[in-house]
Amino acid sequence: MKNISGLWLALLLLLAVPGAHAQKFGWVDSEFIMGKMPEYAKAKAELDALSDTWQKEIEAQKKDLDKLYRTYQAEEVVLTEAMKKKRQDEILKKEQDIKAYQNKQFGYEGQLFKKRQELNKPVQDKVFEACEKVAKKKQLAVLFDKSGDLTMLYTNPAHDYTEFVLEELGLGAEDRNQPGPKGAVKTVAPPKTPVDPNFESDSGAPEPTTPSKAPVKTTRPVKKPTK
Repeated sequence: MKNISGLWLALLLLLAVPGAHAQKFGWVDSEFIMGKMPEYAKAKAELDALSDTWQKEIEAQKKDLDKLYRTYQAEEVVLTEAMKKKRQDEILKKEQDIKAYQNKQFGYEGQLFKKRQELNKPVQDKVFEACEKVAKKKQLAVLFDKSGDLTMLYTNPAHDYTEFVLEELGLGAEDRNQPGPKGAVKTVAPPKTPVDPNFESDSGAPEPTTPSKAPVKTTRPVKKPTK
């Protein structure tokens, strides 16, 4: 619902702007762009390493909790009520400590969240600056983010400026947004049309063929005999 509301708000803003129908618009995929950036890959690797370390610490704490609980079950029959209460309090506190540590590291605005913001902000700022430059060069009134909160129900590839932003960041593909190679101009001689002696013209009669000229023989006049 939040995405649909955002889409309607954007459309209303566009309609409210005088002459909005004559403006140029475009969109980019910021997640795709950041995925191509070495800085983003480095930040992601660091975040994955931290997440793995914290997760292992939580798993170790859970194993200690499980050990406390199993020990309590094994010794429960020989424990006094006061000792049972003490063991139960220890188990409960251990559970609470694990949940608190998990929320601290992985919860909303936890350590992982803050570290992600810290590492990703320089990358996001760089992408934003590149988008701003492309928008000014291409004279775009609005440049949407396909991977943002605004849901793009339909995207025309003709308005995709993702590759231009990658080029601005020095990460563009060599075979994109480039004119095709110009080849040498070749002239081809028209083929000769063969003459078919049986070809019929529009009148239905066969086309007359041109007879070949035979050599002309010259004969000497015959002399009459004299008496």
